[in-house]
Amino acid sequence: MPFIGNQPTQGRFIELDSLSASATANYTLQLNSANFEPESVNNLLVSINGVIQGSSTMSLNGAVLTVGATLSSSDTIDFVRVFGNVGTVSTPTDGSVTANKIGTGAVTSAKIADGTIVNADISATAGIVGSKLGTGAILQVKYLQYTDTVASISVSANTDTVVTQLAVNITPKSTSSIIRLDTHIFHEWARGDAPAEAAWYFYRDSTKLAAPSAGGRMTCISMSLLSFHNDTGSTPEIAHYSYFDAPNTTSQITYKIGVKNHYATTFSLNRTKNDSDGTQAERGISFISATEIGG
Repeated sequence: MPFIGNQPTQGRFIELDSLSASATANYTLQLNSANFEPESVNNLLVSINGVIQGSSTMSLNGAVLTVGATLSSSDTIDFVRVFGNVGTVSTPTDGSVTANKIGTGAVTSAKIADGTIVNADISATAGIVGSKLGTGAILQVKYLQYTDTVASISVSANTDTVVTQLAVNITPKSTSSIIRLDTHIFHEWARGDAPAEAAWYFYRDSTKLAAPSAGGRMTCISMSLLSFHNDTGSTPEIAHYSYFDAPNTTSQITYKIGVKNHYATTFSLNRTKNDSDGTQAERGISFISATEIGG
């Protein structure tokens, strides 16, 4: 029979799972085998033994419906139907709002609380990957800040050397990410002319990250910044440089500092060579950091 009058445009009209009568007046209401809690007993249409029950003869406590009298196994609960409040917006059942029910563009930045995505597990299994945060978003930062001092690190002439004290691991969240590398190296070379011949760069695992090879030239990212006093006892040199890497992987990467010098020599890290106790023998810190940027 068609609906008489104006068709309701809002409301929820469902039939709950069937119930078997037994020697009790209490019955747990379920929908698809999960407990269901109607808004009130007035939203229920219950038929027992072919007779529609009045709401005044029943009560409701959460999902438990109490009928007017204790039934027996010979009785029949024909159906329990739920009617939402027509013309009002009903509260959705937990877990009932799916992705398809949310309109395209309905979730905006204003609707997302600060920190909720930044602190989330940004991974493919969580359904939040780098692209969801937008190109250029910071996905994670890993760093190592080195504060100890090292008296002497050996560098062979014209030989690539790994500075083992400065390395950082990062596991990219997306293959399209860009990794920004930054470093600051507080150091002093053991011979006065060595700073002018020092070439600094990064390694991605065993791959050298520097300017392309060009004949016999030393290729790098940056040189040592010469100090005001070009000696080996005070006012150390520094190297401070950055690099943008596209590793195209979601496996762990180890980024390291590399250096090459024309001379066979040594350098001190975070201190002067002599490290005498005076105001002209400075100490400092060094660091390496890897920042993942959404691609």
